[in-house]
Amino acid sequence: MSRPAQDALDPGFGIYVHWPFCAAKCPYCDFNSHVRREPVDQTRIVGAFQREIAQMRAMSGPREVTSVFFGGGTPSLMEPRTVDGILSAIGNAWHMPGGIEITLEVNPTSVEAERFRGYRAAGVNRVSLGVQSLNDSDLKTLGRLHTVAEALSAIELARNTFPRLSFDLIYARPGQTVESWEQELNRAIDHAADHLSLYQLTIEQGTPFYSLHRAGKLKVPDVDLSADLYEVTQALTGKAGLPAYEVSNHAAPGAESRHNLTYWRYGDYVGLGAGAHGRLSGRNGKIGTINKRIPEQWLQQVESLGHGMETEERLDAGAQADELMLMGLRLREGMDLARWQGLSGRFVDADKESFLISHGLIERLGNSRLRCTPAGMMVLDAIVADLAA
Repeated sequence: MSRPAQDALDPGFGIYVHWPFCAAKCPYCDFNSHVRREPVDQTRIVGAFQREIAQMRAMSGPREVTSVFFGGGTPSLMEPRTVDGILSAIGNAWHMPGGIEITLEVNPTSVEAERFRGYRAAGVNRVSLGVQSLNDSDLKTLGRLHTVAEALSAIELARNTFPRLSFDLIYARPGQTVESWEQELNRAIDHAADHLSLYQLTIEQGTPFYSLHRAGKLKVPDVDLSADLYEVTQALTGKAGLPAYEVSNHAAPGAESRHNLTYWRYGDYVGLGAGAHGRLSGRNGKIGTINKRIPEQWLQQVESLGHGMETEERLDAGAQADELMLMGLRLREGMDLARWQGLSGRFVDADKESFLISHGLIERLGNSRLRCTPAGMMVLDAIVADLAA
């Protein structure tokens, strides 16, 4: 579903639903995901989501939803009736116009034709598949439970069931070369629809990969090789008509993830479920919400208090300006300068901007927007830290 042209830079209003359960924990993952031996009581959890939705509706007031995203964890472990129950509650709380983007993350191991049909009947019209690699050996290294054959089968099934789909790959993996990544990415492009998410492997503290890396038992590509892999990624996807619209996301024009654009354009969104974050604007500014991370604690609090929030922070204009820059410079369309200036109360430092432009790292789009160049995207964090200081 393409967005209308006049809506091109509207941040929108999104609903994020976090399903925190997985069949197994991947060794590179630092997301809020949990493995449970006993079956999850999905009926009880739907009831908790319904209560939390009512509470968040009271905070947000009446809004028109532009996207819903089921993330995790592994949302494809949810029963279709669970998805239906949550979407019905969202529709009762806010206005959901026909045809909005409703995405559900899927693992190839939890794919069944009947379950896919159930999700589609519930209203899901876009799926994002966690493929991660098209190499069976690397899938094992990454702790994935599926094979390449299962992943390709899931992609085909998704094509036949949903109007839109995307899938993820991780690159800059241990032992990966430019040549092997070229072959793998070309294969992925052959199977892609109109969107791909391509992430460089990062070693996150607290994960098994972090411990292995510190012990010298896990070697990842160095900075130069990682840069080469990034450049190859941009070249191949651009040639295939899937240019990067964000650091790690590639799409045909009009097929960008509407929900993720809400984050990067610094729009408002509700965070539902264990560990979910939210951003809501009100009369007194913008509020950041963070829910309890442990699913059982979130569930108990929602049942007793009506919400799962652990913290509720009022963000001053300076904090909002920092977040706007952090998000906006990730995008190929760049950051709205007038909006940033209005929040920060200042202009971008002219000397810093001139220095970064002269080194080919950022550029102006007229007088209204500032963006990173492809070279700047590779050192994005440093650019944001410099300009925000």
